[in-house]
Amino acid sequence: MKLQLTGIALLSLALAACGGETDEPVSPAAETPPAAETETPMPEEAAWDPTADPDYADKRNWLCASDKADDYCDTADLTATVIDVVDGEVVVSTEEYEAAADPAVDCFYVYPTTSVDDAGNADLDPEEEAEIYTTVGQFARFGEVCRTFAPMYRQVTLKSLRAGMVGQSIPTDRMMPINDIKAAWNYYLENYNEGRGVILVGHSQGSSVLQTLLATEIIGKPAQEKIIAAYPTGITYPTQEDGSFMGMPPCETKEQTGCIIAYSMFRENVPPSAESFFGVNSPRGEAMCVNPAAVAGNDGVLDSYLITGPDRAGTPATFAEGVDVETDFAKVPGLLSAECVATDSHHYLAVSINADPDDARTDEFWGDIFMADGSINEGWGLHLLDMHGAMGNLLTIAKAQAAAWEAKSE
Repeated sequence: MKLQLTGIALLSLALAACGGETDEPVSPAAETPPAAETETPMPEEAAWDPTADPDYADKRNWLCASDKADDYCDTADLTATVIDVVDGEVVVSTEEYEAAADPAVDCFYVYPTTSVDDAGNADLDPEEEAEIYTTVGQFARFGEVCRTFAPMYRQVTLKSLRAGMVGQSIPTDRMMPINDIKAAWNYYLENYNEGRGVILVGHSQGSSVLQTLLATEIIGKPAQEKIIAAYPTGITYPTQEDGSFMGMPPCETKEQTGCIIAYSMFRENVPPSAESFFGVNSPRGEAMCVNPAAVAGNDGVLDSYLITGPDRAGTPATFAEGVDVETDFAKVPGLLSAECVATDSHHYLAVSINADPDDARTDEFWGDIFMADGSINEGWGLHLLDMHGAMGNLLTIAKAQAAAWEAKSE
């Protein structure tokens, strides 16, 4: 049976920032008060230009923030259907989501390439099937651990990315995403942080922007003391001879703080092609690959939260014969495992399937980018699975790291 995952709109839109990514980090260059209780008419809300430089005091420029009334992370339905196998029989149950009541730490997220705007750079007006859907799927669940912060930013759009992939170009400002996130980060530090520990989370273009933020605004500066960990997935994080990124080490245990979890997923039997720009080794050392399924103590077994939406042809996802899944997320415990694999050219997270043809559960999975002829694009690997494939493992690590941070801060 084939598990349909190509229809995850949020991650089929997450075709990352292949333009502008290099082995080296890139160097960057009040809400209206209420009217008085008089007969004077209520003043109109200040005009909002979604193409202008973002003012992060304006809550419209945040998808998620602790004081945002319509916070998309807080209002999302994250219920998951669990499709397990016990004694050869499929067992279906429901996993309810519960946000932390009073989290002591924060998470700051930068979403991947998802904008469908018709320009080289996105505007700040979120689309339901783009920025909102992506952020809910990749990040909202971190509310189990932390207060969630997700700024809008004028990212490089899918249109610009696709044009570059076929040798064309449209006007695109590649410093704009970096400068926006730098402004959002500084606003967060000045107005929300109050000495709290922070976990940085990103995917693809978001991870590339975080790479520059770490390199220019955090590592070696006072802000580094606040970093519990960074989870920049789906991009190349170059390492030095000691295996660190600019002195920030890879995470080895789930209680370790001040470390990085970076990786790019590929099928175990479809390794990166020579042209793949994810997990690329450099003359200085291997690309960073940290297996969250190992760090979390899951013996390499991925704890996945998979999207259940239809594929691009409208075909519903299928997880087991005779099982209809009505939630937006599904779990298939024990189905996928991962390990880091090093070659001369790449260092990547190889994902394998623990299929059992004798039970009714799916024996296949998707998460690939496809060529026009229907073949797998080996250069992109399982890019659509980077976050969802290890979501549960990352949450396990985040909880342990947050507890360790709290213990050290007491």
